[in-house]
Amino acid sequence: MRFVIQRVTNANVKVDGQTLGEIGKGFMVLIGVSDTDTKEIADKMIKKMIGLRIFEDENGKTNLSLETVGGSLLLISQFTLYANCKKGNRPSFIEAGEPKMAEEMYEYIIEKCRESVPVVERGQFGADMKVSLTNDGPFTIILDSEKL
Repeated sequence: MRFVIQRVTNANVKVDGQTLGEIGKGFMVLIGVSDTDTKEIADKMIKKMIGLRIFEDENGKTNLSLETVGGSLLLISQFTLYANCKKGNRPSFIEAGEPKMAEEMYEYIIEKCRESVPVVERGQFGADMKVSLTNDGPFTIILDSEKL
């Protein structure tokens, strides 16, 4: 499982011109799922993400968590995080999770995040989404379950 976490001042996602999710201060997270991912892996990733202390404190040090600053989440499914570009110039996505399973994991992640974060917005699995954000810093972190 892979999460690309961007600290944002605001972010939104639209499908067919309609806003599906919008947040202020928080994390916009791209979520990639592989066929080997489980709920246990998702739980570990969520715990790590929510616990990240990457917001600045009164001294300008990155020392505050999402909870501490009252931040929100915008969660976006992103199978292309499992693109394999080793051969040729056309990426292969065979490492990405099968769509039905990946969608179930995405829904699970959303529900688990809602247990501890008051505002969790989302995109639409499999849709052509337009994501806009203001990356704060910029500050971007990649969490890979194989490296945790």
